[in-house]
Amino acid sequence: MNWVSVCKVGEVTEDSPFSVKVEEKDVGVFKVEDGFYAIEDICPHAYALLTQGFIEGRTVECPLHEAIFDIPTGKLESGPGCRNLVTYPVRVEGEDIQLQLA
Repeated sequence: MNWVSVCKVGEVTEDSPFSVKVEEKDVGVFKVEDGFYAIEDICPHAYALLTQGFIEGRTVECPLHEAIFDIPTGKLESGPGCRNLVTYPVRVEGEDIQLQLA
């Protein structure tokens, strides 16, 4: 599988994730402590971008329906999210954040 550069390290902070569409998939890139994580960006309950949600520590809350997800694992913590999120492998190459999509 190929790695795809999606943004620069400086474009993602703990308070400001990065939203990108790659190979028809909406992906959110988040910084949690010293690591970067990529999860599907659309809440599975109903259309809402999680990169526009409320971030607290290692969780993100859907801006519309209050579903809360663990960013590193994609696990649904509470609310009407219906299921866990798809996660994607992330690596940093120089200043590039790269994803590997299945």
